[in-house]
Amino acid sequence: MFSFVVRRVIYLVIVLLILSFLTYLLFFGGNPGNIAAQVVGRNATAAQIANTRIRLGLNHSLLYQWWHYVTQAVFHGNLGTDFQNQEPVITEIKQALPVTASLTIGGAILWMLLGIPIGIQSATKPRSIRDRLSTIFALTFLSIPSFVLGLVMLYFLFFDLTDHAHLHWFPSGTYVPITQNVGQWFVHMILPWISIALVSAAVYTRLMRASLLDVLGEDYIRTARAKGLPRRTVLFKHGVRAALSPIVTQFGLDIGTLLGGAVITEQVFSLQGIGKLSLTSLFSKNLPVVSGTILLGAAFIVIFNAIVDVLYAVLDPRVRLS
Repeated sequence: MFSFVVRRVIYLVIVLLILSFLTYLLFFGGNPGNIAAQVVGRNATAAQIANTRIRLGLNHSLLYQWWHYVTQAVFHGNLGTDFQNQEPVITEIKQALPVTASLTIGGAILWMLLGIPIGIQSATKPRSIRDRLSTIFALTFLSIPSFVLGLVMLYFLFFDLTDHAHLHWFPSGTYVPITQNVGQWFVHMILPWISIALVSAAVYTRLMRASLLDVLGEDYIRTARAKGLPRRTVLFKHGVRAALSPIVTQFGLDIGTLLGGAVITEQVFSLQGIGKLSLTSLFSKNLPVVSGTILLGAAFIVIFNAIVDVLYAVLDPRVRLS
């Protein structure tokens, strides 16, 4: 196990170095004069642009600039300075991360509580009414884009209830920090959680159903049944546990991706998270913020995939780390 973890850490570092270089090349590999001009503004003089190039280290080679960027990020937590607000990028990310983390964690809990039980019920009773209803549920929400679902919920559960029924059950969006008011934090996050969870729950329902059906047809499941083990023990201890492998894979990808920024959901519900930060920075060509959020998202995805690899051996006894 120890050697496996060490290998995964080395792999993680290599992947992040490659991604950081490609990201830096994409955003800072152009004309240094143009990049410096973006920092000081359109009306900058040639002297101001030249001084900015020196201050940002743009006179050095691209490889030197990238290595300096990586070492500053790793050892000092410095991802550069926002071109517009002149604030450290890491400060803006720290302000946006709790919003995205709240959305991701709450949505993940909800879609797992919905998707996995429905998938299990569907697999244990194939071609039954229960199975057909779960198929309808999955296909319905798989065919609805998350932004459409969010806008529909905002219209019916906020605008319609507020204007016509005068019921203020759901707020329109925005974010209340959990440290400020737990109740308001929960209420403001209900609609974003549902919006993100229903679409993902549909995916997990189909994954769980297909995986569990395959596992229940294995020889060791038939052997467990022939030994007279209780149906519940066979289903959950031997069946569901092994069937969770693709679920864990998908979960690792989803969590990493969402922590890197749920752009559409944050935009619809006016949540100032990582996704909204990266989107506004991209439109305003705020290169340090865009590259910082991209690297953060890449780090989350790689880290959670490494965790998934370790969990394989825990969930499925047929998998061994070597």
